[in-house]
Amino acid sequence: MFVSKKHIPRRMFLKGAGVTVALPLLEAMVPAATALAETVAGPSPGRFVGMFFPHGMAPGHWVPEQAGALPAKLPYILESLEKVKDRTVVLSGMWSKSAEPPEGTTGSDHWVAAAYLTGIKPRKTAGSDATVGSPTIDQVIAQKIGQGTLLPSLQLSVEDPNSSSSNCGEGYSCSYTNSISWVALPTPAGEEQRTSPLPMELNPQVVFERLFGSGGTPEVRAARMKQNQSILDSLLNELAGLRKSLGPDDRRTVNQYTDEIREIERRIQLAAKASATVPEIDLPPGVPEQFDQHIKLHCDLTALAFRADITRVVTLLGARDLTARSYTYPKSELFPNGGQSVGFHGGSHHQEDPVQVQRYAELNRYHVSTLAYFAEKLRSIPEGDGTLLDHSLIMYGTNMGNSNQHQHFDVPHILVGGANGRLKGGRHVAYERKTVTTGNLLLSVLDMYGIHQDSQGDSTGRLTNL
Repeated sequence: MFVSKKHIPRRMFLKGAGVTVALPLLEAMVPAATALAETVAGPSPGRFVGMFFPHGMAPGHWVPEQAGALPAKLPYILESLEKVKDRTVVLSGMWSKSAEPPEGTTGSDHWVAAAYLTGIKPRKTAGSDATVGSPTIDQVIAQKIGQGTLLPSLQLSVEDPNSSSSNCGEGYSCSYTNSISWVALPTPAGEEQRTSPLPMELNPQVVFERLFGSGGTPEVRAARMKQNQSILDSLLNELAGLRKSLGPDDRRTVNQYTDEIREIERRIQLAAKASATVPEIDLPPGVPEQFDQHIKLHCDLTALAFRADITRVVTLLGARDLTARSYTYPKSELFPNGGQSVGFHGGSHHQEDPVQVQRYAELNRYHVSTLAYFAEKLRSIPEGDGTLLDHSLIMYGTNMGNSNQHQHFDVPHILVGGANGRLKGGRHVAYERKTVTTGNLLLSVLDMYGIHQDSQGDSTGRLTNL
């Protein structure tokens, strides 16, 4: 296919008072008389998202009965993925060996969320010499596909990391459970690779400012918030001029994009006001009180950032190890009557009692529904010859199988997305228990981004049948 028209740069930004706004992909960004596959509308650079929730999943409620094509009716915990089933791969039998406590010890497997994206057991230390042995794969991917974007990567959290604590337990630094994203540091030859945790941003308001308000001072931003003014208000003249130069389809795309920015601003401002009026809840302004609002804001911001090509790599820490948090289920098809979950960590120790296992399965079902929300959001956004979901890979996982017994085999992992044609969905890929480590999965994910390493963490090879 060839296109013939005037074009504007893909990395075009609108700038106003304290505002820098990147534009989504428009037809006008395709150079005249250029083969579509050779333009910005052609092959996508790809996107990667790593999502982590600790404490495993309720046994018997997430594994499809047979390997191969996903069944017509997904298991209870995974039912929300029905609309993106054709882009979903369920992996069973995975072994999170790197999350196991060292031989002869107990308990220390609660402090190693950082192993999720490395496949390496972190060094046991409560001091500043904490390290995970290699950069996490999100940072390796960001080095490959993220260096041309405003933000090479973005780290998000939905639970206050309480990083003021110096020691989380069993002699392990809090940094191991506060961040799942670690970057490589300069290391002298012959020494163990040094790494440093990247802080996971809790506040959607701060994320929004990083994405769309990077050109202003804190004073400008504070004044704008005080006046309840949209960042787009300072761009009215530029937006008007841009719209005049665009065709009808591009005008609709720009209008939809700016409408989404305004809607997210509105929700953040409401969350900030709600936080300010509930003094007994110690939340910084802009952090919603309800988890559901919070994680969906982060998902919507990520989708906007992907659409505008502001970043291509995101990690999201859904909860911290040992959290006692409970969740309010919004009324929906999954939860017709709404409801309240058990405490996360307490519920994970279900004593193998069927009633308690079912209640824990409900909590897992809710968490997976946030993955489904995000995947459906990406699928709704066209990009080039497909959608953002076609060009993305979301890796959703945990660090335990049956958490009641602190087992680190049969650990749930779910892949959603097309990975630029490198992943075939609609499948359950099953591996024999305690034979395939998560390091093998990480190595295979790197391959999808053209990064070919000999090993990653405790890998013994690449995943077969992926």
